[in-house]
Amino acid sequence: MKATSIIPIVLVLLILLMRPGNNAIAFHNGGVGACDACHSMHNASQFAGGSLLRASDPSSTCLYCHEHTGDTGPASYHVSTAQSDMPPGAPPKQLSPGGDFGWLKKSYTWLPSATGVLQMDPGYRHGHNIIANDFQYTADITNGVAPQGTYPATDLTCISCHDPHGKYRRDANGLISTSGTAILGPGSYVSSANPQPGLSVGVYRLLGGKNYQPKYLSGNFSFVNDPPAAVAPNTYNRAESGTQTRVAYGSNMSEWCENCHTTMHTIVSSGTSTIQQTHPVGSLAKFGSTLSTNYNIYVKTGVLTGNVINSFLSLVPFEEGSSDYPTLKAHARSDDSYLRGPDSTSSQVMCLTCHRAHASAWDYATRWNTNSDHILFNGFYSQDGQAYQPYGQGRTEIEAQKAYYDMKASRFALNQDTLCHKCHVGALP
Repeated sequence: MKATSIIPIVLVLLILLMRPGNNAIAFHNGGVGACDACHSMHNASQFAGGSLLRASDPSSTCLYCHEHTGDTGPASYHVSTAQSDMPPGAPPKQLSPGGDFGWLKKSYTWLPSATGVLQMDPGYRHGHNIIANDFQYTADITNGVAPQGTYPATDLTCISCHDPHGKYRRDANGLISTSGTAILGPGSYVSSANPQPGLSVGVYRLLGGKNYQPKYLSGNFSFVNDPPAAVAPNTYNRAESGTQTRVAYGSNMSEWCENCHTTMHTIVSSGTSTIQQTHPVGSLAKFGSTLSTNYNIYVKTGVLTGNVINSFLSLVPFEEGSSDYPTLKAHARSDDSYLRGPDSTSSQVMCLTCHRAHASAWDYATRWNTNSDHILFNGFYSQDGQAYQPYGQGRTEIEAQKAYYDMKASRFALNQDTLCHKCHVGALP
């Protein structure tokens, strides 16, 4: 009797460890979490369709764990700030590499000059407009489908990108699949176990891979590319007022983005010439000698005395052009112990060099304000309280500083210009 009574107790403890109130890594564990954290057998939401979700839609189900009212700052796996925690003039609080969806709810107006007309920047421009009815997130009102793609905006949810059941796994040979060897644990972090013969680890951030498509989505939108090779430091949702957060991006990030933005990086032929429609990214966008040198010597506007050993800037990350996980784990840091910049042969530009995956304070989820000549003017991120705001563009100083993850203004020049110069050093294409 004693032996058999232990079994239910052990099962209860295991379920409690996997519940969302505890560490999210333990909950997902590289694969599926506890079923009853997302689904209800008897009391599912009346709006949840046939999936028995505990919320009205997939994203709301995710945000019941990944948003928390009352957060006073960045909090582990939270990716959204509650509306009540960011009143007018106050920024969203989460500082994960992917950004805070709360920026989608922050709209701005400003006057650029005495003779200028009132400018407007609606929140929906700030990133991926997930649909989460319980948390007041709605579809993009200007883009009916993904830019340069066909994925419908009215069906964009968290599980458009992330596989909620975590089926995708990476085995000891680097092969990504949805079956075969069991998942040992998450594969996203420096502390993650390595896959072993007969045991796999989860892919980066539970992203969907080849043939992935949410069950609710009709039509053919199956992914054609697998998730990227990347590793995050164990502590990643944090201010960067002291040290930077470096995710070690290895390869395939831009290719994965093309699952939805299918023709974003297409090179168009026109007669005898070809036209690159967007900034080159991915395996065909190696830094080369000139750009790697530019990146490594650039410190800030007017200062070109840097070197490859400590040139990394988290506002302008890059891919290493590698899928060697031991190396990536050694490079993913949040203590500035590895700040080496790009090399000329392997390193490459990717979508996340300029954009955040979720949302940011700026249009198109860019990491810095690309609609302004300066990110700092006269030592300030914003002209908060002044009549004209050509650079702060309606943001308060605290909002603009938070947009740069609380990096101190002293890191940059008094009048710091666009961070495009990190690669192009005054000679923009």
